[in-house]
Amino acid sequence: MNDECPKSKLEPNPKHGKFSEEPETMWMTEEDADRRMCLLREFNFHDPKGLPWITPKAYKVDGASIPWPLWSLVGSPYTGNYRRASIVHDRACDVANGDRKARSNADRMFYHACRAGGCSIYDATLLYIGVRIGAWMPDVPAWNAAAGMEYIGPRLSRSSAEEQMENDYRRVAEIVLNEGEIDDPIILEGHVDAALSMITGVSL
Repeated sequence: MNDECPKSKLEPNPKHGKFSEEPETMWMTEEDADRRMCLLREFNFHDPKGLPWITPKAYKVDGASIPWPLWSLVGSPYTGNYRRASIVHDRACDVANGDRKARSNADRMFYHACRAGGCSIYDATLLYIGVRIGAWMPDVPAWNAAAGMEYIGPRLSRSSAEEQMENDYRRVAEIVLNEGEIDDPIILEGHVDAALSMITGVSL
């Protein structure tokens, strides 16, 4: 019997950056959402410019930088090849603390980290649109009711605000994907934010 965990079989994508190693985490049992993990040691990502994005030991991760009303489309936290990207992005969003430029930089890093983690351009683009919606969420009145909600588990219906956010996500994604593959988050940001502005009527 092999008592060691298997190593990752994913090929790295050095064009987009590099992770320090596999993250070591511990599931936390808590009240309410009960989905956080605690890092057992520091975990970081170096972006294509060599800039380190550090997530310190004992940091609590919840994987929720993509709004939970979109999980039915992009996947719930800790699923898919963006799991490692979500760790460093969670931390980067906390450090940004509402600063728009810092959040934009964090979202660009997330795209690179998704690609470095094994996501295709298509998948990374859809995930990136999700985090940009997370950045815009406080400023879009139609999403306000969903923005103030926490994940509440299984149920049989969705609120109108959740449906609006999901529909807007689909419309933005269709616009951006129809423009062809874009493997540069700086250029992609311009396309995504322009589509969001057109769809929501909000300009940031």
